[in-house]
Amino acid sequence: MTTDQQRAILTIALLAAFVDGANDEREREQIRRLAATLGGEPGAPDLAALYQQVLLKRVRLEDAAAALPDSEHRQLGYEMAVCVCDADGRMTDAERDFLARLAALLQLDSEVTAPLDRQAEDMAALAASVAPPVPAAAGPVVAATAKSTEAELDRSVLNYAILNGALELLPQSWASMAVIPLQIKMVYGIGKEYGYELDQGHIRELLATLGVGLTSQYLEQVGRKLLGGLLGKVAGRMVGQLGRAATGVAFSFATTYALGQVARRYYAGGRQMNSALLQESFRNLLEPAKQLQARYLPQIEQRAASLDAGQIMSLVRGA
Repeated sequence: MTTDQQRAILTIALLAAFVDGANDEREREQIRRLAATLGGEPGAPDLAALYQQVLLKRVRLEDAAAALPDSEHRQLGYEMAVCVCDADGRMTDAERDFLARLAALLQLDSEVTAPLDRQAEDMAALAASVAPPVPAAAGPVVAATAKSTEAELDRSVLNYAILNGALELLPQSWASMAVIPLQIKMVYGIGKEYGYELDQGHIRELLATLGVGLTSQYLEQVGRKLLGGLLGKVAGRMVGQLGRAATGVAFSFATTYALGQVARRYYAGGRQMNSALLQESFRNLLEPAKQLQARYLPQIEQRAASLDAGQIMSLVRGA
């Protein structure tokens, strides 16, 4: 894939991210930082400039679609747009209109688009079902003791981190959609360990406070796959070179591991940590978590080799 084709697909993904205007300032800032980071990689398009052009409406969807003459790349562009629109667990009318327009511009018929739409919708629905709405907690908030041992909680967080790192080695772009619901599921489970029944709104707000945005995180995951040449249609097999995927694997492993450890501290302490302390704790854990990822790379590779679509859905669902 050429740099121009990468740029076109990432343009489509960014346009999809902003089409409904629902992203708050924290999410926009995370996407801006992502564009600056990915754009600094060797051979990558200038994504920082592209981000500005998208915000200022100086790029057109028609031009991005026209830059993708190959059917495989057109399908990939559409698939990424669908997943971006579904990353926050809901699809707005504006996003549906955007996807219908994109499909027409890419000359994709319903036989191609319907399975992609269904796959993303199924994953988004699973994400929404992980933490159902619950009544607000009453009474004073106090420090709590977990039902499991410290070693068991550590092992659970590590297993989630290994699984999410493994998802970065899969060639399908929708596989990265599972990272977010699995993180939500992990935090939900940690909260229950300390006696809290959490809902989606609380968990998503915690993730946003830490800088783990839903749309921006998905964009980072698939953006790294795209620039690393890992996206492909070889069902059930890893493609590309592992060395080029290392950054993406480290990102998802470290983000999940740091999130789990911060959640443990937060709920053990009675949810008393303020936003600044939560963010500092998360940042301080990220670098050690990236170093830890190198130790567990063989387990991550082994996990990736055994994953397929059905297993991923079952893991999110909890079966």
